[in-house]
Amino acid sequence: MSQAGNKQGAPRPQGGPPPGMQFGRGPMGMMPTQKAKDAKGAMKRLLGYLRQFKGSLLVILITAIIGTVFNIVSPKIMGHITTHLFKAAMERINGVAGASIDFDYIGRIMLILIGLYLVGALFTFIQQYIVAGVAQRVVYLLRKEVQEKLNRLPLRYFDSRTHGEILSRATNDVDNIGTSMQQVLSQFISSVVLLIGIVVMMLTISPWLTLITIVTLPLSILVTKNIAGKSQKYFGAQQKTLGELNGHVEEMYGGHTIVKAFGHEKKSLEKFHGINEKLFDSAWRAQFVSGIIMPLMMFVGNIGYVLVSVVGGIMVTRNVITIGDVQAFIQYSQQFTMPITQVAQIANLIQSALASSERVFELLDEPEEVPEHAAPVALAAPKGNVAFHNISFGYKEETPIIEHMSIDVKPGQTVAIVGPTGAGKTTLVNLLMRFYDIGEGRITIDGVDIRDMKRGKLRSLFGMVLQDTWLFNGTIRDNIAYGRDGATEDEIVQAAKAAYADHFIRTLPDGYNTVLNEEASNISQGQKQLLTIARAILADPAILILDEATSSVDTRTELHIQQAMVNLMQGRTSFVIAHRLSTIKGADLILVMNHGRVIEQGNHQELIAMNGFYTDLYNSQFSGGKPLTSAG
Repeated sequence: MSQAGNKQGAPRPQGGPPPGMQFGRGPMGMMPTQKAKDAKGAMKRLLGYLRQFKGSLLVILITAIIGTVFNIVSPKIMGHITTHLFKAAMERINGVAGASIDFDYIGRIMLILIGLYLVGALFTFIQQYIVAGVAQRVVYLLRKEVQEKLNRLPLRYFDSRTHGEILSRATNDVDNIGTSMQQVLSQFISSVVLLIGIVVMMLTISPWLTLITIVTLPLSILVTKNIAGKSQKYFGAQQKTLGELNGHVEEMYGGHTIVKAFGHEKKSLEKFHGINEKLFDSAWRAQFVSGIIMPLMMFVGNIGYVLVSVVGGIMVTRNVITIGDVQAFIQYSQQFTMPITQVAQIANLIQSALASSERVFELLDEPEEVPEHAAPVALAAPKGNVAFHNISFGYKEETPIIEHMSIDVKPGQTVAIVGPTGAGKTTLVNLLMRFYDIGEGRITIDGVDIRDMKRGKLRSLFGMVLQDTWLFNGTIRDNIAYGRDGATEDEIVQAAKAAYADHFIRTLPDGYNTVLNEEASNISQGQKQLLTIARAILADPAILILDEATSSVDTRTELHIQQAMVNLMQGRTSFVIAHRLSTIKGADLILVMNHGRVIEQGNHQELIAMNGFYTDLYNSQFSGGKPLTSAG
């Protein structure tokens, strides 16, 4: 099957993990914390994906605990060195005979510390390795489900949403889930274990010093909560303005030729600068507010550090604890606020991940196309007899577009569909290819209801050449071969010759190996159209759908395209959406549509004799041009 259509140029959002843990950060940079409407439901479904990796999650838990515990006990052991050095120094000051530093003892403790740090680092490495695998595996499963779901969604879903919205769910939201999950799995367990371990170790050293440290905890939570609340508002404004800026840039880039042609560069730049100023203001505020969290947390931590140092020093002078324990406790007190801050950041990430999950699950829960027939019928040798039996259809049930329409098209006939914009010409094609399902009646091909056929098999019966060509980034050979899998070189060349494309292809420096760029702008519009016709000829479909595409090319190219279309239509049932009535004079049947109804039908002479709507349409256009007929 060969299809040609609009090639969407919507830019693909750039994903990737953030360079560091920052408040409210997601895969697209600094982003607002979104809240899920049903956080519990989203969490339950997301955990369903994680349950598939129970073994890996258990290993992550064990390695996180071991790695964190090994790092926690290190300051306590290091304190023994400080205590020994302090004791030896005081003995020498006091003139104690034989006072000396036991370097063997210090060496043994240093070796123990090196071993602890190495083992801790090893377990942390194992944890990170497994976490990355689990997170990316979940993302892989989600992407797979999203892609499969998009293939099963009806055209109605895509018509009712912007491409950017769908892309955002399929890329940004899935990436955000993966990035957030990786950070949560790797840091949440470690942060909780670290917090519990630090409190336990501090209590073993001194309950009083522990109490002094914990007193600062409510102040830390208060600071984090207040600033986080304000930052969310600014992040929301930043992201909204960023969306406006991206939309404007995309629009101006896509239509830059029109902007230049009408001299609107200055107006476009003024609008860009206006949005950019708003983005600067909201982004500056968001970054500033989120940036003062750590300095304030450090300030609160330093208050506790000063109190611990003073009280600890007094306790050492009274021989309540050793100086090594004070040193270890100061290290613990400095680390105490870090896991609290991380847990707060992780809670923020979880909210963002749940919001993204909810958006992805909404897509996965969208109603799908009507299920395929349980025992589908396949046409072994399709002839192309197409019949519409009293069909009715409306994009909305209360607003019918087509009502009680019946048409019988014989094999090999050329059917032209004409009418003003919005008359329902494209709707008829959408129904024929079952992009939409009819409300009433039947559409049959060779007597078989199209609903009794698999959609893929049904659509393989059609070849399409539309006004807006679709060619992908690749060689000309590959673009033509897209029409049929396994096509030989000779078949590709023969199709190009039949489409009057072989000559211009061979004049190109690389011939059939010429690589078309993303928009295929390195060949002309007429040449693009000839390639899509060659693709359709190679597909060798039983039924053709043609959207006249010669209005934007020169007269010579138009003649080539017209002749190529005539070659393509030989012996095939063809539906031609006609814009210039002069090109369809020789059609076997002309359907005149208006407001979704076929108001007149017949050949050109019969319709002219009616002196009705078609006659008015025809007289309003310039006559001339080669008639498009199935017989050539």
